[in-house]
Amino acid sequence: MKSRRLLIYSHDSFGLGHLRRCRTLAHALVDAYKDLSVLILTGSPIIGRFDFKARVDFVRIPGVIKLHNGDYTSLALHIDLADTLALRESIILHTTRVFAPDLFLVDKEPLGLKGEVHATLRMLRETPTRTVLGLRDVMDAPELLTEEWRNKGVFGEIETLYDEYWVYGPRAMGNPLQGLPLDPSVEPRMRYTGYLRRDIPAIANAVDYPPPEQPYLLVTPGGGGDGIEMIDWVLRAYESGAAMPWRALFVLGPFMPQAERQQFMQRAEGIDLVDMITFDAQLERLMANASGVVAMGGYNTFCEILSLNRPALILPRSHPRREQLIRAQNAARLNLVTLLDSDGPRTTGEMIEALQQLPRQPLPSVHQAPGWLDGLDNVIRRVGELFEETSA
Repeated sequence: MKSRRLLIYSHDSFGLGHLRRCRTLAHALVDAYKDLSVLILTGSPIIGRFDFKARVDFVRIPGVIKLHNGDYTSLALHIDLADTLALRESIILHTTRVFAPDLFLVDKEPLGLKGEVHATLRMLRETPTRTVLGLRDVMDAPELLTEEWRNKGVFGEIETLYDEYWVYGPRAMGNPLQGLPLDPSVEPRMRYTGYLRRDIPAIANAVDYPPPEQPYLLVTPGGGGDGIEMIDWVLRAYESGAAMPWRALFVLGPFMPQAERQQFMQRAEGIDLVDMITFDAQLERLMANASGVVAMGGYNTFCEILSLNRPALILPRSHPRREQLIRAQNAARLNLVTLLDSDGPRTTGEMIEALQQLPRQPLPSVHQAPGWLDGLDNVIRRVGELFEETSA
């Protein structure tokens, strides 16, 4: 294969999900195609804490952060949001022109954050570059996603700006765009890849935390910015003194507010069965060695639970998106995980009982259908086909 270029856009204003998904795809593709170079455009403030393989690099665009009221503000620069967004849009557009990718893959946001990728997508329609929108298995409740995309001006643009739409999940988990007022031309261009399989890194280039004493329960809220209630609920169960099947390792996440993080650390000091850290760039390693997992049920964590075959208790958030709740409900219906409703009273007794039941829970592989974890293989295959088409 002649030298090829893949550009990936990942807005990552807050959290780890988009970046981790794009990094997984990039690494799998450069392993498969030795003449492929991948460039990731991201606003993630912690991208430098991750290792990248040869022929994978990134451009860090100025960061923004989403506030609790849904608005955005500049993360580090002392300039107003409009100027930050103008900088981001300019960097994205000019980087794309110079890099001249064969394939442009946009993660989740059809027009980018505040529409910052719109101009780039329109420019690319005049070039041979193929454009693909990557979608999670679940986006949100249809009525909420319809309102969000209507406000962002997505409808009427998404149909014409993209050649294909890749759903990173199996068809059995549902159509993430079902119920949306989209042109009928979209559905024939949708491809269900299956989940993106996760493996333990072969070489630990940077170990943030030594392996804890086994057996242990891994408790992870992902990035941690919205995981305060979850951590408190599980920690209360361990503070109660009730018999627990395993000790617990809490990974709070790099985006948990400092005040709450310090409070949790102080509470953990008085509990013999609890270890607590902020972040580990190789969470797969910690999960693979865990006897069970408690998580909120974001896309990447769910992929890891299935890939590493760990019994899991899911405590999904339902605000401002219902994505995690819908995914957890679908998975629980298929007996892949156990679900506790975080919108309920969140009693300590309920959590104690759920944790005590976890060792008796069947592994996800018992109920998992064939092909569910073939996402990377299917993406690799389709990328090769697209490259062949553009060189024909």
